[in-house]
Amino acid sequence: MAADVHMFTCLSDNFGALIHDRATGATAAIDVPEAEPVLAAAREKGWTISHILVTHHHPDHVQGIEAVKAATKAHVVANAADAHRIPLVDEMVAPGGKARFGSLEADVIDTPGHTVGHIVYHFASEKILFSGDTLFSLGCGRLFEGTPQQMWEALKVLRALPDDTAVYCGHEYTASNATFSLTVDPDNAALKARAEEVFRLREAGQPTLPTTIGREKATNPFLRADDAAIAAVLGMRGRLPAEVFAELRERKNKA
Repeated sequence: MAADVHMFTCLSDNFGALIHDRATGATAAIDVPEAEPVLAAAREKGWTISHILVTHHHPDHVQGIEAVKAATKAHVVANAADAHRIPLVDEMVAPGGKARFGSLEADVIDTPGHTVGHIVYHFASEKILFSGDTLFSLGCGRLFEGTPQQMWEALKVLRALPDDTAVYCGHEYTASNATFSLTVDPDNAALKARAEEVFRLREAGQPTLPTTIGREKATNPFLRADDAAIAAVLGMRGRLPAEVFAELRERKNKA
C-alpha cells in the first residue's frame, strides 16, 4: 500500500480524515468539518496538508476550509457541479473523472441523494473509499436534495466495489444505525454480531470505522433494498427496490 489514512473526530459526531502519500509526502484532507482538529491531526502525524478533497457543500464538511487553506495553502478539489457552493475551490473535477495528489489517484464517483452534487473518492489501488455522507456503516445519508431512486442507484454503485474496500464515512452514526437496522432485518446473524461489536466499541469510546464494503453488504439494510427478506419485513413484497429503499429511509428519519 502506498498510502496511510488517519481518522479523527471533529465537531460532535463528524469524522475528519487525512490520506498521506508515502512516496511524495503529499497529504489530502477529506472535507474540513472543523479547522483546528484537522490541522492538529496533521501536526500529530508530521504531515503537511497539500490538498482538500471535498465531498459536498454542507457546512459541517466545508466550514473549516478557509482556515486550513490559509494555514497550509492547500489545493481545494470539488465537484464542478457543486463548486459554487464550496469555498475557495482551486480545481473542479467531474464524476467519472479522477482526483490526483502526489502519486495517488482517486476515481470520482457521482452519488446524488444526500445532496445533488455529492461525490465520493475511491482510491482503487489502495482499496479505500471516502464515502462522505452517502454511505455510513449500517446506514446512509438523509435525502436533503436528491430522490430515493438517485440514492439507491448511487448505493448500488458503491455496493459493487470490491468487498475488501475500506470505507471511511463522514459521521459516527453506527450505533443508532445498528439499533434501527435490527428493527428491519431482525434475523440477520451478521448484523446482530456487528451490532454487538458496535455497542461495545462505543461504550469504550472507540470509533466503529473503518468498515468494509463486504461487511456493509452483509449487514447494512440500505444496501439490501432489493433483498426479499427486507421487503417482507416492511410489508412490501414485490415492490421495486427504490420503493423499499424510500420506506427504509423514511422509517429511519422517524426512528
